[in-house]
Amino acid sequence: MTQGWLFWAILSAAFAALTAIFAKIGVSGVNSDLATLIRTLVIIVILTAIVTATGQWQSPSTISAKTWLFLGLSGLATGGSWIAYFRALKLGDAARVAPIDKLSIVLVAVFGVVFLGEKLGLVNWLGVALIACGALLLALF
Repeated sequence: MTQGWLFWAILSAAFAALTAIFAKIGVSGVNSDLATLIRTLVIIVILTAIVTATGQWQSPSTISAKTWLFLGLSGLATGGSWIAYFRALKLGDAARVAPIDKLSIVLVAVFGVVFLGEKLGLVNWLGVALIACGALLLALF
């Protein structure tokens, strides 16, 4: 199995960390919903440039209804997550908000097993439990 995903996952974690720090600084001067909108517009511009530069555009009619449905649902979930995250950052410390946000790791593990039929072994579940405990220790104590 190739480990190419690992590079991108680590890069994602690094960008997520920077997101928390930059957002905490940025949200201090503006309403959290407006901050989320500004962030979203930046993402739209960057992704449009990437898709254009790499020639990845495809006709919407070639995308299946199931793909549209689940990408739409993912977009709604992302929007909800971002709105809640920016409001939490507006009210709390980044070092406490981010670990609670990362409880999503625990939820992904559970949802992956329940909804996608993924398999996790005992050691994996131990890791999930440690992540949950670590996030709670960082955020609450």
